[in-house]
Amino acid sequence: MIFNESDLKKLFVPQANSHKGDNGKVMIIGGSQLFHAASLWPLEIASKIVDMVFYSSVPDNNALVKKVKEEWRNGIVVPREKIDDYITEADAVLIGPGLPRKSGLEPGDDDTKELTERLLKKYPEKKWVIDGGSLQTIDPNLIPKNAILTPHHQEFEKLFGNVIASESEAIFPDGIATVADRSLAMTQYIAKKYHCVILLKGEEDIICSDTQCVKVRGGNAGMTKGGTGDVLAGLTAALYSQNDDAYLVAQIASYINKKAGDSLFKKVGYYFNATDLVQEIPVVMKQLLL
Repeated sequence: MIFNESDLKKLFVPQANSHKGDNGKVMIIGGSQLFHAASLWPLEIASKIVDMVFYSSVPDNNALVKKVKEEWRNGIVVPREKIDDYITEADAVLIGPGLPRKSGLEPGDDDTKELTERLLKKYPEKKWVIDGGSLQTIDPNLIPKNAILTPHHQEFEKLFGNVIASESEAIFPDGIATVADRSLAMTQYIAKKYHCVILLKGEEDIICSDTQCVKVRGGNAGMTKGGTGDVLAGLTAALYSQNDDAYLVAQIASYINKKAGDSLFKKVGYYFNATDLVQEIPVVMKQLLL
């Protein structure tokens, strides 16, 4: 099944008479000593869509955001030790962009596995978007119900490879041969097993809930650049803060992200980056939603 553009009409759009706080609050937890920008791109795109962004990273990244505070007024920089004070207020939480794997930890970094699993256990009822380093370290049995996961194929394999290997007969009962069909079968099986939504990123995104799947086509080689996946994660979290249907949100986030990439391709070919994508997404959203 291919994404139906008519589903865009189901998406929340802020009303003219709305007040501050009515249009979503997002918590972003990410970044490390090495990966600075990975958590800043989702911050930038989310701040263009929702009313408030709470941003929590390592001290160096928090300091970077504070330096540009004059340009970024729609959020609050939260020290790690105060995450709990703000996470309860957020409508959706994005965790993982720029969080390091164990092998990449540097002095001052968080233990990604400990941080992620502790928060998932403590706040299972939140609307979670799980990305990046968190996908590469957590126990899949701790995935909260209705969480949205945004892995690329390597992250998907790292997180669920053991499950796929041990339950392959159930996943591929008819000996599915093609790569595309196997990807769809695996994504559907995992989404159903863990009662979550998987947005499997690729040339053709696959989005599955525990009952259905859809493919989203589009995009181009410019979207392979570092940071474009982090932008997608921030866009997904922003939309999830405003909408309750995780499956719908994941589809539309994928669609908008690819449409923005295609729009940039028409202007500059492959020669754009994640920052350009952040700027193009609001333009595309206006065209599609208003």
